[in-house]
Amino acid sequence: MIAIISDSHDNLPALRQMVAIFNELSCSLVIHAGDFVAPFAARELRRLRCPLRAVFGNCDGEKQGLITAIEGGGLIQDAPYEFSVEGLKIHLRHIPLAPETDSIARSDIDVYIFGHTHKPSIASKGPLLILNPGEAGGWLTGKSSYLLLDPKTKKATLHYL
Repeated sequence: MIAIISDSHDNLPALRQMVAIFNELSCSLVIHAGDFVAPFAARELRRLRCPLRAVFGNCDGEKQGLITAIEGGGLIQDAPYEFSVEGLKIHLRHIPLAPETDSIARSDIDVYIFGHTHKPSIASKGPLLILNPGEAGGWLTGKSSYLLLDPKTKKATLHYL
C-alpha cells in the first residue's frame, strides 16, 4: 500500500496520526505532494517505517531545512519529480498543470499526483490515474485527508482522520 498526502502545513497532531496509521498498515511508501511548510513538521515523518518521496510546495521556503529534516528516511526535491515504484511510473508535483495531463496521458506515466488545491480527488484520463490527496493539515476544510493507493490494482481510496 502506498500512502499519499499533501499540504500538511505544520499540523503536527494530524501528521502524527497519519504516521501511526501508515506504520500500522505497513505502507511500502509515503508520497508527500508538497507544502510541509516548516522543517520541524517534516521531522515527524522520520518516524515512518517506510521511505518518503516528496516535492517542495509553494509554501516550502526553507528547502535546505526540509532536506535535512527528512534526511535518512526520505527524499524531497523540486517538482516535477518522476519515479517508479512497485511497477507504477509516478509523476509528482505540487501545483497542477491541467494542459500537462493531456500530454502525460499519452506518455508512459501511470499515476499523476498533485496537491495545492486542498481538494481531494480521484480521477482518470484514459489509463492515467490522477490523484490529489486533499489536505493533510485540514486547516481550510476542517478535514485532514489522505489517499491509499494499491499498486497492484491501481485503485486509490480517500480517507479522513
